[in-house]
Amino acid sequence: MEKMLTLEKFEEASEVVRKVTLETKLVYSDFLSKQSGNRVYLKPENMQFTGAYKVRGAYYKMSTLTEEERQRGIITASAGNHAQGVAYAAQCYGVKAVIVMPTNTPFIKVNRTKSYGAEVILHGEVYDEACAYAYQLAEEHGYTFVHPFDDLAVATGQGTIAMEIFKELPLVDVILVPIGGGGLATGVSTLAKLLNPKIKVIGVEPAGANCMQESIKAGEVTTLPSVSTIADGTAVKTPGTKIFPYIQENLDEIITVEDEELVVSFLDMVENHKMVVENSGLLTVAAIKQLDMKDKRIVSILSGGNMDVITMSSVVQKGLIFRDRIFTVSVLLPDKPGELSRVSGVIAAESGNVIKLEHNQFVSTNRSAAVELRITMEAFGTEHKNQIIKALEDNGYRPKLTATNI
Repeated sequence: MEKMLTLEKFEEASEVVRKVTLETKLVYSDFLSKQSGNRVYLKPENMQFTGAYKVRGAYYKMSTLTEEERQRGIITASAGNHAQGVAYAAQCYGVKAVIVMPTNTPFIKVNRTKSYGAEVILHGEVYDEACAYAYQLAEEHGYTFVHPFDDLAVATGQGTIAMEIFKELPLVDVILVPIGGGGLATGVSTLAKLLNPKIKVIGVEPAGANCMQESIKAGEVTTLPSVSTIADGTAVKTPGTKIFPYIQENLDEIITVEDEELVVSFLDMVENHKMVVENSGLLTVAAIKQLDMKDKRIVSILSGGNMDVITMSSVVQKGLIFRDRIFTVSVLLPDKPGELSRVSGVIAAESGNVIKLEHNQFVSTNRSAAVELRITMEAFGTEHKNQIIKALEDNGYRPKLTATNI
């Protein structure tokens, strides 16, 4: 068997994947650079034809298979992006592809996978359950299994991202890479260290699915009892065993990110770069705030952009709430004409914009003494929100912050 993850194989893979990848040139982020005190560049793999970097590893792996292995049909398990990569690669080679995806996979990923001619089977709540079923089907039908991350050829294909980064930014100091099962981090960190042993490669995981971090601590591949994160593409319980030694050797550090930070980062990308990046792809953006360094050239890999509209809408709403751009207060006022107008006037004077009112006349047995008014409004941010609340207090109201539902 040929040795993978060598400089020669990375160079070979770079030539092969050019046939199916779009050029994703680095994007300098003035916003993130000023925020962090570094020079931050984005590697927008969310702009790939299949919406994610995964096509690199899938297509390169397909090129290494024998004709007999391809003709048996290809099967894999994936939370979505690897599924599309394999389906597209199989379509290019004219072979059958069967994809097992978790039942909660975003609608857009399921449909796009089908659009490349693959047969999609929904099974299990997380990737690990889908993977076990895919192995079962491979044994039953003789399909050739293409693992989404625990495969050295796949990791070699993913590592071609690092080759492109170095060609554009030879003096890069730090590369931030998302981690699910570890294939992308393996390829990127291994090639980066081959090209420059002094470079720092930092992996980023969701706090609720930090299987690689726990494995590094334990010194061996470790399975989490459960995972819980909005970053569905990196919701993995067990990292790859074949790639784990490469992670141990080449990855300098692992940072974890809470879901709330991903929500805020989504708004940052949309507002400042006009980019839609899925939650797993936002891990590296959110991690920048945790870096203890200045004046470094940092590349943040945006691994994918396949997010369905319903999820996008939910993330935007939550992001606005987290940033105090939308908030709700409850005030008590007498049930008599003119009181609603007076409250509205106080808010309008402070440039607050009311978007929802809820009037509860039954908060007290004495309606004339007090009724509850819940006001949901827009603000420019935390300072403006506090300004509106103070104005309500100065006018004799006792505003109480309550949960916002819009």
